[in-house]
Amino acid sequence: MLIFVQYMSNLVRMTNKPTDTIASLLKGLQVLECFDGQTARLTISDVAGQTGFDRATARRCLLTLHHGGYANYDGKFFSLTPRALRLGLGALSAMPLPQIVQPWLDQLAEQIGQSCSVSILDGTEIIYIARAAQKRVMSIGLMPGSRLPAHCTSMGRVLLASLPAEQARAVLDASDLSPRTPRTLSDPDTIMERLAQIRADGYSVNDQEIEMGLRSLAVPLVDAKNRTVAALNTGMAAAEDPSTLVRDFLPPLLSVQTGLSRIL
Repeated sequence: MLIFVQYMSNLVRMTNKPTDTIASLLKGLQVLECFDGQTARLTISDVAGQTGFDRATARRCLLTLHHGGYANYDGKFFSLTPRALRLGLGALSAMPLPQIVQPWLDQLAEQIGQSCSVSILDGTEIIYIARAAQKRVMSIGLMPGSRLPAHCTSMGRVLLASLPAEQARAVLDASDLSPRTPRTLSDPDTIMERLAQIRADGYSVNDQEIEMGLRSLAVPLVDAKNRTVAALNTGMAAAEDPSTLVRDFLPPLLSVQTGLSRIL
């Protein structure tokens, strides 16, 4: 749903003529963006604080969403209803990339016995656009539309490594680098060094930086002109031998990478 919201927000901003825009629609979209996996229930004050709107504006937007069936309201907290999923799922299903990669993901996950995902970069975060689940190794459930920080995830670093160094550094400067675990890299210069190594290696290994107990491996997905369009990863429990991650899983990931490069 956030993909749709951001698409519409950008579309509204593209015009140069004030008379071509509906300010209240843009405000409603900004309110929708406040809801995510960590903040599924919000008060009027919460939304006002996140958007910068006054309480009266935030209240009208939330009550409008409630009236339209896009939000529940219990007298204090608002939460999105399943109807809001129509917005995001419609935008996601219209993107050709998820449809192309999903069969490859399903086959790869079955082959290696681990969950596999594909994501794209959106600002300082990655958005999951396709996933084939096997074993669950993260405490949170991931699905298309899920978002995670780019700087401390294997797919995020692959995508950042594909950018010019100046652009990647700008993303880091705009990111919240607060450590997610004791192993999370939080110094921008250190992360930039890691991105340079990823660029040279062609893959990224994440060792419990996003969540303790989870290791992951990611490679870029490139098109026929060798431009990175997305990232592909798999994960495993940290209890297993870390040396097996690259040895056992990198070859099948690279095989998928090669196959998809012919058709992207």
